[in-house]
Amino acid sequence: MTLPSRANPATDPLDADRHEPLPQQEQRFRAPARFGHAPTSITPLGWDARNPHFRNHYPLVSLPTQIIERVPLGNPEAHEPNRLIWGDNLHIMRQLPTNSIDLIYIDPPFFSGRQYNVIWGDNNELRSFNDIWEDGLDGYLIWLNARLYEMKRLLKPTGSIYVHCDWHASHYIKVEMDKIFGYESFQNEFVWYYGGGGAAKTRWGRKHDVLLYYTKGPEWTFNVDDVRTPHKWTSGQLRADGSERDYGKGKLPDDVFEHHSVMPWSGERIGYPTQKPMALLERIIKASSSEGDVVLDAFVGGGTTAEAATLLRRRFFGIDQSRVAIAVTAERIKQAALARGLDDTPIPDFTVEQWGIYEAEGLEQMTPAEFREFVLSCYDARVPSSDAGIHGYKGTRARIPVWVGSPSQRNPVAAGEVEEFAQAIAALARYSGAEGLRDGIMLAWGFGPDAVAAAQELKERQQVTLAFVRLDQVRIDSPQFRQHIAALSPERDDYSGFLTFVEPPRVSFAARQLKPLHYEFNATDSRSYNADGAIISVQWDFDYNGRTFRAERRPWKERAALETQHTFSRVGKFTVACQIQDDKGGQGMFTRPVEVK
Repeated sequence: MTLPSRANPATDPLDADRHEPLPQQEQRFRAPARFGHAPTSITPLGWDARNPHFRNHYPLVSLPTQIIERVPLGNPEAHEPNRLIWGDNLHIMRQLPTNSIDLIYIDPPFFSGRQYNVIWGDNNELRSFNDIWEDGLDGYLIWLNARLYEMKRLLKPTGSIYVHCDWHASHYIKVEMDKIFGYESFQNEFVWYYGGGGAAKTRWGRKHDVLLYYTKGPEWTFNVDDVRTPHKWTSGQLRADGSERDYGKGKLPDDVFEHHSVMPWSGERIGYPTQKPMALLERIIKASSSEGDVVLDAFVGGGTTAEAATLLRRRFFGIDQSRVAIAVTAERIKQAALARGLDDTPIPDFTVEQWGIYEAEGLEQMTPAEFREFVLSCYDARVPSSDAGIHGYKGTRARIPVWVGSPSQRNPVAAGEVEEFAQAIAALARYSGAEGLRDGIMLAWGFGPDAVAAAQELKERQQVTLAFVRLDQVRIDSPQFRQHIAALSPERDDYSGFLTFVEPPRVSFAARQLKPLHYEFNATDSRSYNADGAIISVQWDFDYNGRTFRAERRPWKERAALETQHTFSRVGKFTVACQIQDDKGGQGMFTRPVEVK
């Protein structure tokens, strides 16, 4: 089973002529004439048949992902690691191939208020939730429909989807899912009854959530024996000798699941305020997928789905708009894999990737060829098959030659490179007969004074015009470089964060012994290097092995604590690591040895 990668452009699933059709169900949503006009539309809110994929609301953005790290979990031979991606799930899903996912579980923001759903405080998260709440319930449903539509396209014909919601909008979401997946594809309104909380004296206590369960095709996976529950024995079910009757493997499962929410004293609690219990996700994954199947969670949150899928030997694909959520999930998977193990079954590695916001320092680790391909893809340019001295072309009709500089920010473009590129353009013009070819674009981190002077001299001689575009190393990237992104949604700001570059925070800390084995750690000198950046999350590993960062689980209210205390288990040498994220998406880590006495 291979994990879905980016769709092949030759078979782009977003081709307008190959979009996922809506189910034919007009009669079900059309009232008899004697009852007048039916208020319910037969198509999902936001749908435009002339512009499918909800592109009328969310124009297509195609950008590459940047792999930040590949985490080894004992299976280096696996060619297809599991994936965690930080970025906008709609645009990431649009770049995945059709019919590639076996099971989808999502716990999207409930329609319960803006502040309730802002968990981590990332700029991306805040911008997304502003978009969700902008036009009330209709706006929320359009936002969700665009994503549900892509999820249907991604599901295999035998795939299933569970959408976790509550009383605020579950009935409205079901109406929209009937239109997208088909009324006949609805299987269950699965109720999670969690008991505690929700007490009220003016109405019935609200003590359950709803999961809407749909399948894509006429056949689907449902492993009923894996989710049977023990019978509840009564005195009438005992034999005459007092022994229990044998009713086989257990009771067939029903659509009510009784299990407490994650309590403060629970060993699985990570402090995430809307964390769902492992038992719930294990039940869903066992029932609706098999070992080796691919499970997608496009709102990864605290990482419960990814951990459950890993431990149940499924492949996982996790997406979240918060950099902190991805970091927390990555650490959770590492710790679960190390603590529990999977017998002798090797656990696939997983990658941590970013989409739309990129680490400038990480790009410097690429080879020149990898960096060129990455930059050209961001710039919406194409790589040529062979044209000496020219790395790509911008535009489809008037193809402008493009050249990409070094991955290193310490190597600005020099005059010689400007002249070589100009000669390559001139040679192309002679070879192709396009004597009017005069333009060229150079993309680089920076340009030396001699390069600027060389380009100016070329302009004065009217031989070749070189348009310099600079990739900024800060939050706000060059307007020229990202112009094609901004032009997609000029009237809105929800695309304003796409295609930017961030720096990691500066992380440092001091250690001070308070008593035997007990130390205080202070990282208040740490700073964000991104414009207007603020530190929003801090994790500590007090026994860092130099390979896998294993964050200590701390109360939710301490997620941004730069000062902490720790009691070590013994005297000796330890390596302590501190990892920090800021609200712009930057992440940095600092380690230092500590001699514990």
